[in-house]
Amino acid sequence: MSTDTATQERNPHPWQHRLRRFGYAQRAGTGVRERLVPPYPEPGTRVWGALGAGPLLAHRLARSTGWAGPLLVALFAGVLRFWNLGSPNAVIFDETYYAKDAWALWKFGYEVDWPKDANDKIIAGHSYVGDAAAYVVHPPVGKWVIGIGEQLFGLHPFGWRFMVALLGTLSVLMLCRIGRRLFRSTFLGCLAGGLLAVDGLHFVMSRTALLDTVLMFFVLGAFGCILVDRDRARARLAAALPEDEDGEAYPDPAVGDRLRLGLRPWRLAAGVLLGLACATKWNGAVFLAAFGLMIVLWDAGSRRTAGALRPWRSALRRDVPWAFLSTVPVALGVYLASWTGWFAKSGTFSPSLGWQHSGYDRHYAETEGGHSPDGFLAGILNPLRSLWHYEQQVWDFNTTLSSPHTYQSNPWSWLVQARPVSYFYESPKPGQDGCPTDAVDKCAREVLALGTPLLWWAACFAVLYLLYRWAFRRDWRAGAVLCGVAAGYLPWFMWQERTIFVFYAVVFAPFLCLAVAMMTGAILGPRGSSERRRVAGAVVAGTLVLLIVWNFVYFWPLYTGQAIPIDAWRNRMWFDTWI
Repeated sequence: MSTDTATQERNPHPWQHRLRRFGYAQRAGTGVRERLVPPYPEPGTRVWGALGAGPLLAHRLARSTGWAGPLLVALFAGVLRFWNLGSPNAVIFDETYYAKDAWALWKFGYEVDWPKDANDKIIAGHSYVGDAAAYVVHPPVGKWVIGIGEQLFGLHPFGWRFMVALLGTLSVLMLCRIGRRLFRSTFLGCLAGGLLAVDGLHFVMSRTALLDTVLMFFVLGAFGCILVDRDRARARLAAALPEDEDGEAYPDPAVGDRLRLGLRPWRLAAGVLLGLACATKWNGAVFLAAFGLMIVLWDAGSRRTAGALRPWRSALRRDVPWAFLSTVPVALGVYLASWTGWFAKSGTFSPSLGWQHSGYDRHYAETEGGHSPDGFLAGILNPLRSLWHYEQQVWDFNTTLSSPHTYQSNPWSWLVQARPVSYFYESPKPGQDGCPTDAVDKCAREVLALGTPLLWWAACFAVLYLLYRWAFRRDWRAGAVLCGVAAGYLPWFMWQERTIFVFYAVVFAPFLCLAVAMMTGAILGPRGSSERRRVAGAVVAGTLVLLIVWNFVYFWPLYTGQAIPIDAWRNRMWFDTWI
């Protein structure tokens, strides 16, 4: 090891000196390779041995928990989400837009206008619709996804909710694996996924044909891909480091500053998923920007750990250009490709009726857009000009929408779930629609998009804890989770006068569950804690988790639209703003 490198290893950076007053402590005895890619702890076999398994079998069972645990949690989440999925047998809340738009997309390639009594006819079994183009304000991917279930099972509630429930279930599986990789703990990963499985907002949104769960799935998938890419890139840096006479790797400027990391397919996958997110709802673009910034920070940090003398310059020269090309142009290409149906359905032209059988504004460039080129270029530029005009109208709508709504809420209230959204409500009489025949009064039957209160209230404290970990302990894991929360939450403060709803928060609900899992891990105590500390931490953490699960069970009737006596419904309205 060189003298300069050895001195750098012994003497901490100035920021480390400054942060010691806040509790920062550099990990002792950790080699540079372990800092680049922390190893997964060897899974314990004591539990399996106590159950009678031999040493070899116990070892295999312990190692299988990395996948077996997340799969079991996802199975639990899937059973909950698919149970009685077709109830209520009605078009609830904004399903009136997306379920019908999804059906039209698969039938015509573009959204169409439906008659006013369409919902009643659909529930009665009719699915015929005309092909007059409709003006819609969201890109098509989420509706294409919803339409897969309709193509498989038909135009009825189970059909249009199927794919959303499937993506909601898969997001629980992804979060378990993401949490495991992030925290290097199968237990904390499964805890994060389990918390998402019993979050009321995620549960209700996974059983309703809205776009936000689809958006959440693509965003979470992109985050996971970026996380895998980080580990693999750092592993390449670690493998290239030189070793001293004792076989210990040490930082080397030649590696940190100049090593090329080669092809990074996980970043391409993240670009595709972020493109799909943008093509579901436009706020996916915020995650594209936020994750892009996080990638740059991670690249510079990786090269600094590997020994780079100028980590920022090295990252900007060797990593950032390829990171940009792997994400932004890829996402843009995916977004444009999502409009293929709209582009392809050019329709027919009649002198008396104009353009027919084509998407909304599909021929704006030829009819109202002024001069258009002739020949081959017209077939390329005119559709793009028409789409650009269409997107301008959508932007104006989405940034100026201020029609008052009973269930709109300010983003300041989202984390405490002050104003949930009622998707469905009816008051059946005794003996009707599940209302007990011996009920003294009428019943209430509601589907309420309400996050499990104790989980979201715990998440408020978890976010504060992660802010401390990120700002004063330089914990990159806390920064990664906070990035997901900030990208999904903070932009809405720019549009506080706009008509917005708390269910938009489902896109960052997985990151809140990661935050609570990380806080729970801190409550349990760090590795090497005394047995007394571990027991006390387990009692506190276990009590918190059990209370969250109980809270979900308590509100289960409101999440699933079950008929309960009106007094039982009132008991669950903890605040006047929930009614």
